[in-house]
Amino acid sequence: MSVKSLDDLFLHTLKDVYYAEKQIVKALPKMAKKAGSPDLKAAFEQHLEETKGHVTSLESVFEAIGKKPSTVKCDAIVGILHEATELMDEVEDPDTLDAAMLAAAQAVEHYEIARYGTLIAWAGTLGHKDAVKTLEATLAEEKSTDEKLSKLGSSKVNKKAA
Repeated sequence: MSVKSLDDLFLHTLKDVYYAEKQIVKALPKMAKKAGSPDLKAAFEQHLEETKGHVTSLESVFEAIGKKPSTVKCDAIVGILHEATELMDEVEDPDTLDAAMLAAAQAVEHYEIARYGTLIAWAGTLGHKDAVKTLEATLAEEKSTDEKLSKLGSSKVNKKAA
């Protein structure tokens, strides 16, 4: 895809985050299965359901701008998820594994927060009002998940790993 305008860049980034969300839907069940902490497992399972909703929300954004939903490979999420998979294979101590997976999940959230914030700004500039509302709702969920993970890390997971 040739990017010649802000419209093109918005669409490219929308495809990028759509790809990312679909990859996250595939990764979260594996992370939930490996989680030793019941709270971390529940957080992964809850975010899986939210992420499935994010995929649907992105499809509605594509529709709102008159485009067919499609993806473009997101190298950033591929790298973050690859790193998480490597850690899940390498870390032997279950408590340390939980801390590693929590950190990987937060890296995913931070990536998503950055992408959604950018998409909101561009959608607003381009006059995509319906897209802005949908993207803002998703951004709020991503920020909420990040806060929950931070609390879980500081109150339980990281302390147990230490």
